[in-house]
Amino acid sequence: MDTAAYIESIERDGQLLAEAAERAGLDAPVPTCPEWRVRDLLRHLGQVHRWAARYVAEGLTEPVQPSTGSEPDGVELIEWFRDGHRRLLATLTAAPADLECWTFLPAPSPLVFWARRQAHEIAIHRVDVQAALGAASPPSPPSPPFSPFSPFPAFPADFAADGIDEIVVGFHGLKTSKARTSTRRTLRIRATDTEDVWTICLSEEAPRTIRTQHLPEGATAADCELSGGAGDLYLLLWNRLPLDKVSVAGDSSLADLWREKSTIGRR
Repeated sequence: MDTAAYIESIERDGQLLAEAAERAGLDAPVPTCPEWRVRDLLRHLGQVHRWAARYVAEGLTEPVQPSTGSEPDGVELIEWFRDGHRRLLATLTAAPADLECWTFLPAPSPLVFWARRQAHEIAIHRVDVQAALGAASPPSPPSPPFSPFSPFPAFPADFAADGIDEIVVGFHGLKTSKARTSTRRTLRIRATDTEDVWTICLSEEAPRTIRTQHLPEGATAADCELSGGAGDLYLLLWNRLPLDKVSVAGDSSLADLWREKSTIGRR
């Protein structure tokens, strides 16, 4: 995916998220983030959007903390979220391709990194707000590829596959990953609608992941394999869907261990 596609995704999901927040109400609990209500999620995202935009707009080369404590409440909170969302879109759209700034995951360029990271950040949280809406009132019937007010709307397969790659190759390629096992094990993720395969080698070290198109001929069986549509796997790996929404082959305890240890801090 390119920067323009990520920006389009950020724009679409931000609009859907704000609409769902208005319908659900700020006090609605978020089932997929049990400690949060809708207002907490809006504050988090508004802070993150402004934080990300600073790196791009100012070319910051060192990490800074998001600004907190100045968020409004009530109906003004949704407009505050929308304002931060618009600023992020404008900043990414105007940024030069040769932008230099701080990042925290490998990417072709800093601009691609920030566009990609914010696209997946808001996509997952859009699902969270729509889950809150679904808990408050019956959602509209789904209509692929997007259902604006369905708790778990479908994502385009290429976008979801990109999100899977960001999680397993990006986040869990870092030394900070807690997804580790005392003995060497292999977890395989197979997207049935894109033919992408991620083979995750687990050990006492940070995971090592290999992404391929199709399963290489002669590849050994994994200790556990999760397979399904890329959209379902994407939400599963972000702990937004239960395991029974995909096919699990082999040692299912390895899938449980991954979900328990692979939690990624909200950013």
